Amino acid sequence: MEKTETDDAQWLMLTVVGSDRPGIVARLTEALFHAGCNLGEASMARLGGNFTMMLMVEGTDSAALERLLRPVTDDLGLRLHVDVIQGILHHHEEPNVQVTVHGADRPGIVAQVTGALAKAGFNILDLNSDVGGTRERPFYVMIIDGFVDGGAAVAEQALAPLSTNGIEVRITTLDTLIG
Repeated sequence: MEKTETDDAQWLMLTVVGSDRPGIVARLTEALFHAGCNLGEASMARLGGNFTMMLMVEGTDSAALERLLRPVTDDLGLRLHVDVIQGILHHHEEPNVQVTVHGADRPGIVAQVTGALAKAGFNILDLNSDVGGTRERPFYVMIIDGFVDGGAAVAEQALAPLSTNGIEVRITTLDTLIG
């Protein structure tokens, strides 16, 4: 892998969790902007009424970042966590397979599917799941994008045994074009 300028920078992973409400991202990023921080990649989601964010930050150390953001996170009722990370930007593995899983919600679905994929060498790049249906008849839906040598055929073979456990699996080849 070719190194970039950002490879040598001190990058931090900011993780924030709390009840969802408007303005969380705006308040946090405004504080970071005014402190002269650079932002890298980010992932934000709403899960069960809760907001969670992981955000790469460069331009300060972890103690200073916590001091900077603590008033904002306390005011918003958020939990804050900071880790020093290696910040290699612009080096992305692109997914070549998407796995969609449906089944009656029960313990073990995620472990069974991801375990079978891991044994096949499948690298999960994105995973989203949801519980639907009703409290009496819940069902589980999971969408996984990832990369595996051999593509969809390898994923199909790895997951075939799960169909006997009442899990429906659909595997799609992804063609990612970056322009």
